[in-house]
Amino acid sequence: QVQLVESGGGLVQAGGSLRLSCAASGNVGSINTMGWYRRAPGKQRELVATISTAGSPNYGETVKGRFTIARDNAKNTVVLQMNSLKPEDTAVYYCNAVVNWFQQYWGQGTQVTVSS
Repeated sequence: QVQLVESGGGLVQAGGSLRLSCAASGNVGSINTMGWYRRAPGKQRELVATISTAGSPNYGETVKGRFTIARDNAKNTVVLQMNSLKPEDTAVYYCNAVVNWFQQYWGQGTQVTVSS
């Protein structure tokens, strides 16, 4: 079992920045990819960014060039730096961890609201 706890969401004006953090606990030695997904009202869950154990990032098309994902394997944390935020970035953001290459774990979600 892996537990994920997110922090850092909130309300920001368009063009502003927010930083999300996710801390993993439990069977952390078996974690492979970690990342962030989001779900906006009335929309499907969307990939934001993932990062491998080796630090290789993968970004969703809508956030490329604005968001940066980073990972600290020693602290079992993953952070998402979000810059140049847009109203369409408003969503609940979920931390994700893949364990043993196929088990998916999710955090409880943190709300990000970008006002225009």
